[in-house]
Amino acid sequence: MQLHDDMTLRVTALPADAQWAPSPLAGVERRMLDRSGGEVARATSIVRYAPGARFDRHVHGGGEEILVLEGVFSDESGDHPAGTYLRNPPGSAHAPFSREGCVLFVKLWQFTAGDTAPLRLDTRAGEWRQGLVPGLTVLPLHSHDGIDTALVRWAPHTRFQPHTHPGGEEILVLQGVFSDEWGHYPQGSWLRSPRWSQHAPFTEAEGALILVKVGHLGATFLAP
Repeated sequence: MQLHDDMTLRVTALPADAQWAPSPLAGVERRMLDRSGGEVARATSIVRYAPGARFDRHVHGGGEEILVLEGVFSDESGDHPAGTYLRNPPGSAHAPFSREGCVLFVKLWQFTAGDTAPLRLDTRAGEWRQGLVPGLTVLPLHSHDGIDTALVRWAPHTRFQPHTHPGGEEILVLQGVFSDEWGHYPQGSWLRSPRWSQHAPFTEAEGALILVKVGHLGATFLAP
């Protein structure tokens, strides 16, 4: 399956247009955002577990990156409530489940060589830093080989100067409404802007909380 697999194109996926597809496991659905491959694929998705859904133990050959958006996600390493950021490196294995249901943001097969450290981070207890302009605060999540992932909180009526992303940019809007000169993106929106793209983002009265990844478009990942 090929979905938004041309990384030179700008992609916007709004929550009003979301379509949920069943996974091979009963009780688990996926909102596919980008995908290249079959059931084993380089993919970015929102994944929804019904209460009691569980996977058999399996290996992540290309690694798995997760942000828990709602509910509690669990595996052998423990219970991971909303706000938990996890990285399961290539070759890791687990048997995930959710007792009461959960919603996850998941990226598969998007680890570069040498990115082998597992990570469990409770973002609710993280140390936020002042951003580059007033009204912005940043919680770094992960950095490796020029690829950086962070949560960024935008106060209402915050503006950032026009700028360029040499390695591209990917955004998931977690709260509020994020905007730029191309449009307004409410909670649940996903944006991917190609290498060397430019924009001038801002917020209005709602403010916003976003998950941001930069530097990864054009990177060499392990192949499915």
